[in-house]
Amino acid sequence: MNKSELIAELAQEAEIQESVAEFVTNEIIGVMTNALVEGEGIEIRGFGSFMVKEYEAYTGRNPKSGATIRVAPKKLPFFKVGKELKERVNNGKKG
Repeated sequence: MNKSELIAELAQEAEIQESVAEFVTNEIIGVMTNALVEGEGIEIRGFGSFMVKEYEAYTGRNPKSGATIRVAPKKLPFFKVGKELKERVNNGKKG
């Protein structure tokens, strides 16, 4: 499912206009993105949690040339699936 399919599904399930569903979806994604940028974690019980993991700088290798390169420290978003979601996916149960 991509974003436009999510919006269409939300509009249908909530019986609202697609423009309203698009606004709500964009707002939720924006708030979550801003929280992660600010270093906050996000926990949605029964679904999972989002957090930012920090990685130290390290020495890597360019796979094409074989040259040694220095990889800068970085932060990456990370998702950890919740127990309830994991069980529902494994058992094929829809919401």
